[in-house]
Amino acid sequence: MIEAVKFWNEPNNKSHWDFEVDPGWHMYAEMVKLAAQTAKAENSGIKRVLGGMSPIDPGFLVRLKDAGALDDLNAVAVHGFPLDWNLWNINEWPDKIAEIEAVTDLPVWVTEVGVSTFGAEEVQEFGFRRTAELLSGRVERVHWYSLFDLPQAWEATTRHREAEGSSYYRHFYMGLVNEKGEPKLALKHFSDYTPEFGICQWFHFEDPRLDAGVEWLRKLGVKRLRTGLSWADYLRPDAIQWFDRMMKALDEFDLTVTFCFTPESKGIQPHHTSAPQRIEEYADFCREMMRRYA
Repeated sequence: MIEAVKFWNEPNNKSHWDFEVDPGWHMYAEMVKLAAQTAKAENSGIKRVLGGMSPIDPGFLVRLKDAGALDDLNAVAVHGFPLDWNLWNINEWPDKIAEIEAVTDLPVWVTEVGVSTFGAEEVQEFGFRRTAELLSGRVERVHWYSLFDLPQAWEATTRHREAEGSSYYRHFYMGLVNEKGEPKLALKHFSDYTPEFGICQWFHFEDPRLDAGVEWLRKLGVKRLRTGLSWADYLRPDAIQWFDRMMKALDEFDLTVTFCFTPESKGIQPHHTSAPQRIEEYADFCREMMRRYA
């Protein structure tokens, strides 16, 4: 069951939004305003959430607030990875939440937080337990990223790929379960924090891990799941059949669904992080997904 929809993913991250096209997020703000109004008109009972910001930046949020982009939203989301990508200490999580609360009256959700096992599984085990201590009871929603490692044969969803150096390869080790389907050290602690803690797991187009993912989520006692419906995938052959299968398999969970990623043919530039040529087409995609699944 869908309980919330999010508009985009990490819009202030250079890997997920094209600053060359929209350096001041003007197009993004207009896109969110229209998409939120569209989603609200379809089902006002579904919460509408700003795409999780990364880095956590109150100035970014103030800019969107001044542009009216928050007017029809129910929450704002943040993402944090202090042991892998962010330049702040894991113990600063409460301060980071407070920075955002200082500039908005909307609830703050943490829709991605995680630790890679790039160096050692013990790092993730410590990181999960410390994160849980810091965020339990502090915010309405926490989604741990992620359930599964990203298979080595796939690509991480980032426009800069190997240019990121070792930072790129950390994307492949964020799961509680490795590519072979084996649990990592941190997994044994996760059920201590469910159902309060949810999972963020992106299921790729025709992802063979879907059924196994559902089984793991049940075993862990997960009730809240964040995933995505990709506008870029929507134009693939058989996309609706895949979306239907995925959403049916995940229906038992309280879902936060992210609407994101531009089809190459629809972007100002031909890649998935580009601002769309027409923001109305993104809103149309949101409308279709709301009508079909919400």
